[in-house]
Amino acid sequence: MKNRVIIITGGASGLGYATAEELASREANITLVDYNKEALDASKKQLEQKYPGVKLLTVVADVSDQQQVKNYVDETIKTFGRIDGLYNNAGIEGKQAPMVDYDVDVFKKVIDINILGVYYGMRYVIPIMQKQGYGRIVNVSSVGGIRGVINQTAYVASKHAVTGMTKNAAIEYGKDGILTNAIAPGAILTPMVETAFKEVNPDDPKAAEHEYASRNPTRALGKPVDVAKAVAFLISEENGYISGQTIAIDGGESRLYGNA
Repeated sequence: MKNRVIIITGGASGLGYATAEELASREANITLVDYNKEALDASKKQLEQKYPGVKLLTVVADVSDQQQVKNYVDETIKTFGRIDGLYNNAGIEGKQAPMVDYDVDVFKKVIDINILGVYYGMRYVIPIMQKQGYGRIVNVSSVGGIRGVINQTAYVASKHAVTGMTKNAAIEYGKDGILTNAIAPGAILTPMVETAFKEVNPDDPKAAEHEYASRNPTRALGKPVDVAKAVAFLISEENGYISGQTIAIDGGESRLYGNA
């Protein structure tokens, strides 16, 4: 990964930041994108302290805004001269509610960020990768992108769309040396997942966490580093032939029928 240029959206926390750490340890050059400037600045400082040689660009952007996505791509080219990988990680869960009660404005926001944000990223990065004759894209789907999840209609719809776009990008641009895959994390203990447990059980989020973990074949929740290492492989030259896949990172839970 040395001197490879990777863009990470939603890079200030959670799975994005964990992957930034993993790639920085492998001497990649990184563009870190996030809508939260304070969190982005703090993450930049942490990475530079831990990996003094890292070349890091930060760009504040709302991925649901097409021009802001184009800008983070333009700024990356201006700074590094190329783009070798895109980790389309930014996303939101929305709210938990039955389908017929779901807030329509929240639904639209989930679609804008989780679908259009991923689409815009690929739209502006792929032409650059075509000129290079090389590229690796990893989109973040979810186990909600390969199965249903009760009370999360907007999230499930958006993540199924990510899975579909990943397949299309793989078959349309594989001839250009671009491999496109998606990951489908299960319950990885990130701030977003912690918030979901608070919604499930406001009085005792830890109880909700333990209950969810008890249904997993491993009897545990995943760690961000588990995802980061998988992404690092898929987005590197080590991956020479895997494309169009959505890879579950969930301890095997999505393969479970009934209760373990």
